[in-house]
Amino acid sequence: MPKSKRDKKISLTKTAKKGLESKQSLIEELRKCVDIYKNLFIFSVANMRNSKLKDIRTAWKHSRFFFGKNKVMMVAIGKGTTDEYKDNLHKVGKHLRGEVGVLFTNKTKDEVKEYFSHFKEMDYARAGNQAQMDITLDEGPLEQFPHSMEPQLRQLGLPTALKKGVVTLLKDHGVCKEGDTLTPEQARILKLFGIEMAEFKVQIKCMWNSETCEFENFAAEEESMQEDEEDAE
Repeated sequence: MPKSKRDKKISLTKTAKKGLESKQSLIEELRKCVDIYKNLFIFSVANMRNSKLKDIRTAWKHSRFFFGKNKVMMVAIGKGTTDEYKDNLHKVGKHLRGEVGVLFTNKTKDEVKEYFSHFKEMDYARAGNQAQMDITLDEGPLEQFPHSMEPQLRQLGLPTALKKGVVTLLKDHGVCKEGDTLTPEQARILKLFGIEMAEFKVQIKCMWNSETCEFENFAAEEESMQEDEEDAE
């Protein structure tokens, strides 16, 4: 009887070794950047989109970005005063939580904050995002869609039918209310109708200067600015 392929044993030794080498390489690369660049910034990303981050990387070719693998990056710069790579770097490590990245650059604090405060781009919301406004579709013909799409629209919960070969919304339809957590169907409808609700933006959380080894936290400053914006509204 032939041996089943499912019974084949795979050695994880090479895989584990490759993973360790990859982590060690990242640690070395990060430490090299600490030595080369004047400033290190930690940034967080709202409504992460790889394509948008790629645009930033392209515009900032003079600098280095690292995104993901927070635990490995924390090991590289140090978790505390006893194992930090350079003075005060462990304070940076405390901010390596969640969807954050590291920027190494010779640009000044003002230049970095100026650029990222203006880099905001809209994109389509995804399931799980919060609706930013009420959206209601008006009754009537939906001539932007071919007749072949009518069943798909109906499957998404839209009250549609074909009238003389034209996709038609039979009555007004509320897609979402502000503050709703979007379902996959709602997110798909918004995209089909070209309604963008997700704002990709980068927030600079803190910085460390290699020449002075000084650490600066911007989190409190950002919270104050957000409160001022909410009060203005």
